[in-house]
Amino acid sequence: MSLRGRNIGLAVALSGAWRVLPFTGIELLAAGVAFIIYARHAVDYEYIRLYPDRLLIRRVSAGSITQFEFNPCWVRIESGGEPRQCVTVASGRVSVSVGRHLAFERRAEFERELRAWLKQCAPCGHRGSGARGESEW
Repeated sequence: MSLRGRNIGLAVALSGAWRVLPFTGIELLAAGVAFIIYARHAVDYEYIRLYPDRLLIRRVSAGSITQFEFNPCWVRIESGGEPRQCVTVASGRVSVSVGRHLAFERRAEFERELRAWLKQCAPCGHRGSGARGESEW
């Protein structure tokens, strides 16, 4: 796209309308900036792993890694009121939004699965069967 714009700009400039060249440069600069912004976030992800004694959430965004650990016995799963809102994992004063890379229609399913795995995995008596295992998303 930018190569085509450059070629068109050069052809128009060579035919006498040289005032087009600065706008061609602006177009190329804007396309370059857009590609740089996209490349920074192209490999963003969230990693969620549930152990019998902890819930690990790792978020990678623009090359920076943020990690959260929660006790599965004390975790609250809060759903957003709207499908566009992320699922929130909270414990005490710490809350983390997860599922930002999921399609909107998959977030409710993810929330149900996370609740089910927490009930199965947490060693607390109030979490259900008390089965111990690991799960990751």
